[in-house]
Amino acid sequence: MNMEEPSPGDRDGHGPLEHLTVLDFTRVLAGPFATMMLADLGAEAFKVEPLDSGDEARGFGPFRGGSSGYFAGVNRGKKSIALDLKTDRGVEIALEMAEGADILVENFRPRVMERLGLGWDQVHALNPALIYASCSGFGQTGPYAERPAYDVIVQAMSGLMSITGPENTLEPVRAGASLADLSAATFTVIGVLAALQERERTGMGRRVDVGMLDSMVALLENAITRYDVTGETPSPLGTRHPSIAPFQVFATQDGHVAVRAANQRIWERLCHALNAEELLADPSYQNNKTRTDNHGRLNTALEPIFSQRTTAEWLEELDKASVPAGPVNKVSDIVADRHIRTRGMIHEVRAPGNVSFQTAGQPIHMDPALDRPSDYAPALGEHTREVLGNRLGMSARELQNLAGAHVTGGPAPEPEADSDS
Repeated sequence: MNMEEPSPGDRDGHGPLEHLTVLDFTRVLAGPFATMMLADLGAEAFKVEPLDSGDEARGFGPFRGGSSGYFAGVNRGKKSIALDLKTDRGVEIALEMAEGADILVENFRPRVMERLGLGWDQVHALNPALIYASCSGFGQTGPYAERPAYDVIVQAMSGLMSITGPENTLEPVRAGASLADLSAATFTVIGVLAALQERERTGMGRRVDVGMLDSMVALLENAITRYDVTGETPSPLGTRHPSIAPFQVFATQDGHVAVRAANQRIWERLCHALNAEELLADPSYQNNKTRTDNHGRLNTALEPIFSQRTTAEWLEELDKASVPAGPVNKVSDIVADRHIRTRGMIHEVRAPGNVSFQTAGQPIHMDPALDRPSDYAPALGEHTREVLGNRLGMSARELQNLAGAHVTGGPAPEPEADSDS
């Protein structure tokens, strides 16, 4: 799966977080996506996984050669340590790792890390400079804090489902990506970066508490304000905007095109591009408010015009007229898109079993340029011996004993030579 276009990842440079280490106790999606972003920006991330099964995402498809594409897509660039945190020695090792780390990220339910002996109070006392980030479903406080949470549950509870889907539908619709997980991951990274900046001044770490539900409410845009102002509960509007028109998708002869004409100048250019100058004289469309108020009539006027030509033809006309527009792409279109590939947004990740997956790339570009994101997702416990040996100074014999006692897992360490031989 070679990329047709050169990636901006193929360049020299260093990540701005290259001097930082992350101790990653996360699993599935929200937490791993957050720590992957930190790793993409240069941090060294040590992923601590359960001894036998690892991150449960390793069991989620699609699979290739026995490796999970789901796991590979959110765990590139990390080193995997297989550690049994239900043993005293496993917790001791985790605390030793935390003592030398800059950032700890976990996404268990509240109090789980405390019960393991790895909570904020325990770790902060050991390493006061550590940034300790908890990314949970409902946050560390509040009536819902102890509840389990997954993306579909939080999308439903946040109100997002109630404003997503075809107009006049009664059927709730989940957004096609796991926005609750991914928004929480993004806010977690923002919180971590802010705490790191503060640590530069104070030398002290801080607890970062991000909830998926909070994150989704923060992304409701103007729905809360509209409800406050109008007293009307927002409902699904299909692809159109509640206060801008036209701002939606129109069917063409062979597909769909998205159009946005929010201000008067763009509205006028749109009408000229559509050869529909008569709409400019209609008082129902004289400004954005009247166009929004009369969106039904406006759609009736525009829909037959767009249906007369292909998507490509309309995009050419609208581009010439400087009217913001774009096609409704399928995932297959995005994977092949020249611009997306030029920007390095299709990234190939290698996984155990000599397989690879195409995944989404790293969207933050800087000057000087960042290093290309890592192209490898680790096997369970692949780096246990390396990390514990290098960072904690454990001997081969110690590592062998830990593996034999089922405290650690991963590739078997070579036995240490006897000092008398």
